[in-house]
Amino acid sequence: MTSLALVRDILDQLISFDTTSHYSNLDLIDWIEARLTPLGFQCERIANEAGTKANLWARIGPDVPGGLVLSGHTDVVPVEGQDWHTDPFQMIEKTGKLYGRGVADMKGFIALCLAFAPEFAKLDLTTPIHFAFSYDEEVGCQGAPAMINRLIAQGAQPSAVWVGEPTLWQVVSGHKGIVLTEVEVFGHEAHSSLTHLGVSAIDEAVDLMAVLRAIAADLVANAPPDTPFDPPHPTLTIGLLSGGTASNILARHCRFVFDLRCPPDYDPDEILTPFFEAANKADARLKARFPECAVNITRLSNAPALAIDRASPAESLLRALTGDNELRAVAYATEAGQFNAAGIPAVICGPGSIDQAHIPNEWIELTELSKGVDVFCDLTKRLAQP
Repeated sequence: MTSLALVRDILDQLISFDTTSHYSNLDLIDWIEARLTPLGFQCERIANEAGTKANLWARIGPDVPGGLVLSGHTDVVPVEGQDWHTDPFQMIEKTGKLYGRGVADMKGFIALCLAFAPEFAKLDLTTPIHFAFSYDEEVGCQGAPAMINRLIAQGAQPSAVWVGEPTLWQVVSGHKGIVLTEVEVFGHEAHSSLTHLGVSAIDEAVDLMAVLRAIAADLVANAPPDTPFDPPHPTLTIGLLSGGTASNILARHCRFVFDLRCPPDYDPDEILTPFFEAANKADARLKARFPECAVNITRLSNAPALAIDRASPAESLLRALTGDNELRAVAYATEAGQFNAAGIPAVICGPGSIDQAHIPNEWIELTELSKGVDVFCDLTKRLAQP
């Protein structure tokens, strides 16, 4: 029988790998694959273009349609600039809590998967169990799509996906999508006293950001009633801004990145139409003055929302395992929306709280992992039934 002590030991190993998104995750993938292959899991890596990171898709059981995907991301957010009281990549235990980067988001769930892998391998499965461990979820869910496409191309499409993001073991049925967009404005340098001889990229960027702020205000003013999302409306925020050389030089370059999060049934491109129109007009106007001037827009990520489907097989399974029947939706994005968009029903449920994700001294209650052992034991029993 799988024990809490085993889960804790595996989590300790997982935390020791610094898989911050701007680093490689290959050492961790090596370690996981070395645990799964001797058990009979068929493992396949789906790497990024540079070969520096990889998703790991591992299957146990027959290569037939149906079955369950257990999904988790291997990357974690940065710790730089945060007030950590201990080494974030050395898990410690204090007063019933485990501390370390990723204990909640979301290596605790991966530890449960790996701890129960030997139990799954012993079963006479009629449909497979898949582990789908991704990279770069924390920077816009960029890694999973290639793995999802590979899984579907294999021809044995699963019936359900369980994404183990931290929810305190509450079932989450829906989430917002995220569109992350970079805007670069290129101006023409001149002395700040001779504004007629140049173009300030910063001034032009401020005008474009004002369009975004107006869109954001309109979204708040037209918030829909009777929705499980909080806040109920799409949110649009500008998270990064840089530019300029000196206070007395018209800026040659300005860059900003904005984040749009929409519930299902909203079209991000439709919402952003006024911004795109303003950017196109600005681009043409600036180029008419100086050929090197421009407004360049790059979409960095586009992760779809997860629409609520209370009747999906993923919902039915997790509600049976947890006993939770409340309807919930969240404002953050996950890979569940990507699986669902590909035709595989998905649901979110896992150990720990999202409130502890991304913060310094990230922690998870040991009781959350203990409950996870009970949930996975129940899953194992269900899978063992003919």
